[in-house]
Amino acid sequence: MEIVAAVWMILILSIGAVAAVFALPRRLTTTAVTLAPQPAGPTDEETRYAAEVAVAADRAAVTAQRARAAWAEAQDQVDAAWIAYEQADREARRVAAAAVYPVQRRRRAKGENADRERFLHRSALSACRNREISIVQLNDILAHRGWNERLHPATQESALRMAVRDHRYDGYLKAAERERLAWRDAERAAVALRSLRAEACLATVRSDEEDTLSMDVSWWSRQWSTAEPRAAAA
Repeated sequence: MEIVAAVWMILILSIGAVAAVFALPRRLTTTAVTLAPQPAGPTDEETRYAAEVAVAADRAAVTAQRARAAWAEAQDQVDAAWIAYEQADREARRVAAAAVYPVQRRRRAKGENADRERFLHRSALSACRNREISIVQLNDILAHRGWNERLHPATQESALRMAVRDHRYDGYLKAAERERLAWRDAERAAVALRSLRAEACLATVRSDEEDTLSMDVSWWSRQWSTAEPRAAAA
């Protein structure tokens, strides 16, 4: 009986040892799954950054649209300035051609020089009111700087038409410079818009990827654990 009891005791201890060996890896695996760090989703700072970049991109789009409209308006002004210059050039050529005929020399009547001066001043003031010449040109005419008020009215009119042509050409050059600056501003606004849109896209994609990755991993960790295959195999 003692021998039989000893054999049974040995068998019981062996079975307990085997059960402990099979149970130990399962408990270690379950503990490892429980203690494994779960990937974190997008932080509030990342979400806020993506929203701020999106708002900045929208504002940049408005700025780029305004800059583009300003550039288009500047182009129209350049075209209008060139047309005005061509018209002034044709008029100056016409008046100059009419003034080539010689004027009969005669003794000037008393007060004729004063009349010619008044004619020049009235013509210059009218041209300035119509914005055909600048204030600077008007001051030069009234002060007789580079202008001879005693010339024949036909000659004065020809000189005045040339002054109008010069003023129109100067306006065209200024309009062309404004158009160039407007184009530069429009290009800078377009570059800034493209950069902000790309950054907003990346921030949104990065936030969505982190959110999706976190959701998928957490779902699979809840639905399937590494300990279950061992349990099924057992």
